[in-house]
Amino acid sequence: MIVDAGQRWTAHRAVFVRPDGSTFRPHAWEVAAIPDDTTARAFVEAHHYSGAYCAARRRFGLYHHADLVGVAVFSQPMSADALRPFARDASMELGRFVLLDRVPFNAESWTIRRCLEVLGAEGVEGVVMFSDPEPRVDAAGAVTHRGHFGTIYQASGAVYAGRATPRTLRLLPDGTVVSARTLSKIRARERGWRYGVEQLVAAGAPEPTGDLAAWLRAVLPRVTRAQRHAGNHRYLMPVSAAARRCLAGCSLPYPKAPAVARAEAA
Repeated sequence: MIVDAGQRWTAHRAVFVRPDGSTFRPHAWEVAAIPDDTTARAFVEAHHYSGAYCAARRRFGLYHHADLVGVAVFSQPMSADALRPFARDASMELGRFVLLDRVPFNAESWTIRRCLEVLGAEGVEGVVMFSDPEPRVDAAGAVTHRGHFGTIYQASGAVYAGRATPRTLRLLPDGTVVSARTLSKIRARERGWRYGVEQLVAAGAPEPTGDLAAWLRAVLPRVTRAQRHAGNHRYLMPVSAAARRCLAGCSLPYPKAPAVARAEAA
């Protein structure tokens, strides 16, 4: 676990910032709700390592002198089971959280706390958070995702609930993951399916004709590669007093990054 560095993103590029002797001074910063998806989506798609947005329910921005320098998106996961043990209608997932590399060290936990204060006042009992610890590379072998172990969630006092379900990822040549949800949308022609098709066509797949499910079966082995994933780390953040009491003492030992990962981030 990298306990003395914060991960930042700009244009999908990860950097690690460390304390430089200065102190994060909250009076110069503000967390405010973002009322619609337009601003939050543009920021996430421009900077988050996934390059993809999520099914947002609430959006917050971190501002420095009126400049947007970070976004937190609280979302509805694909499966309601992801929110357990919290009640489905009183919980959310922290689907995206990204701060630019010029944001000072130690701003993450402060930003998350401000968001949770607002959500708690609105009746949210808990938030589920995931971290993806497994590195990914592009077709040329360049690292596109170093992996992260949820350091900021640990620093915020979240309960560690183990790893999520293992799965197989489908990676485009640039290392981007084509999500299972995107593939499901294509097969069923659900809203947003065209974006997924455009991703695959841009990677070299022919334009689809006829049955999209059959088209997917033909093109996925050609333009993507499979990578087995052992499951994301899963954290539970109780927001209400009742949720905190229920989860007290339930945390598993926090996961720690291998020594090689700590060295690479130095």
